[in-house]
Amino acid sequence: MSNLTKGLILLLVILGLGAGLVIWKNKVGGHSTTASFNSISKEEVEMLLADVAKVNPMVLKRFAEDPEMKKQQLDNLKQLLAFASQAQKDGLTNEPHIKQELENIRSEVAAVNYDREINQDKGPMPPFGFITEEQVNAYWGQGEKPAEGFFASFKDRIGLGEPNHEVEFQRFLDAKVKLLRESNPQMKDREITEEEKTQAKDFFAKIELYEKEYYDKVESGALSKEFENKVGLQIKLQQAQFLARLYSEKLAEKTKVTDEDVAKYIAEHPELSGGDKKVKAEEVLNRAKAGEDFGALANEFTEDPGNKDPKGELQGGIYKEVSKGKMVAPFEQAALALEPGQVAPNLVETDFGYHIIKLERKGPGKDVSGQPVETYDVRHILFSTGFKDPEDPTGREVPAKQYVRTKLEAEKEKQVLDEIVAQNNIKVPEDFTVPEVTDEQIQEVMQKQQQQRQMPPDMSPDGEGAQPPPPAPKPEARKK
Repeated sequence: MSNLTKGLILLLVILGLGAGLVIWKNKVGGHSTTASFNSISKEEVEMLLADVAKVNPMVLKRFAEDPEMKKQQLDNLKQLLAFASQAQKDGLTNEPHIKQELENIRSEVAAVNYDREINQDKGPMPPFGFITEEQVNAYWGQGEKPAEGFFASFKDRIGLGEPNHEVEFQRFLDAKVKLLRESNPQMKDREITEEEKTQAKDFFAKIELYEKEYYDKVESGALSKEFENKVGLQIKLQQAQFLARLYSEKLAEKTKVTDEDVAKYIAEHPELSGGDKKVKAEEVLNRAKAGEDFGALANEFTEDPGNKDPKGELQGGIYKEVSKGKMVAPFEQAALALEPGQVAPNLVETDFGYHIIKLERKGPGKDVSGQPVETYDVRHILFSTGFKDPEDPTGREVPAKQYVRTKLEAEKEKQVLDEIVAQNNIKVPEDFTVPEVTDEQIQEVMQKQQQQRQMPPDMSPDGEGAQPPPPAPKPEARKK
């Protein structure tokens, strides 16, 4: 995932949005106008922050006390709305399945919020748990139909007549499946099972039932204007998130950094080339070829952290039982071109630096699971050309090429973001009031969260439970 996309998602995580729409997305893995994304009002920002105060007062407290965080989140909000606005300009919203998903989002947000509003004092229940089987059956024409209210009269007024629920459901399902396949290559040829389709159909009916009730009550004035505005804002931000994610994926080519870009930057910044390291590595290579003890040289000169065992004892640069394919290609090719006891005649350069290599053994062996595989024992001395970002004091040293690629990608992404924000003239207020957070509020929310963690997942107020960010992927074993 690009840094650009991560920034847009981070905004929604911090502002506490999106929990209500995890139900469908996790299980299957109308009013169709799309919001305008060019601005957000002071009242809307304050409404958003008031909701954050209810669910995550600690974040709001930090938001109020940390000017840098506040600025960053306002910038992220501008970027989110700018991407959504640009997606509209470029016609993304005219694609049938995207247009349908925008309608789905509008329906889902309205229904989820209405469910919470009318059932908030009735005790724990899964989402739409108070809708009966009889109501769902009636929706599909399998029983007595409930009063249709505003939705039916609205369709009659514009000449659509009786809605065809099966056709509407199929449009809903087709859009969901198409988006799922586009976002996940592993799902490209997967067919939806009958069980999944049944679950989706039940979910769709409940969404439709509560959406109709919601708009019926909006028209009659039975719901407060404040609640209606809150729902409208969540629809706007959910649609913006959806469009921004799609649009950022389409911009990946604009932020791509080529090997030529990296090489050019390093050539212009000699401090990244590792020239001094190469001179020193050549000196040690000549000593190794002259017959000096390779293990002793490795212990004296190598900058490979793997040369120490867990107890801190030096290993003489040895790596034993290395399975073929484990090391980076230039290293492995040079090692396997040797005969046991030979030292490679030249330095071997990889992204990690300059290597002096001596092969000790090669032949049949076993991998970690005990299966036969070609293995070899090799010693090496590494002169690292890694670079530590001077602007990140807590960061670790990384290969210079990796550092440069990350730096250039960040610069390109910032340029793209700035251009899109400027082109769309997004207006975000800065003079809004941040609600005060008390210690009592924090304690109350913490107690509530503790109670929710003790509930079964489908009984928590958000249906599947508030979804935490996915864990960071485990780094692969570093290849030398």
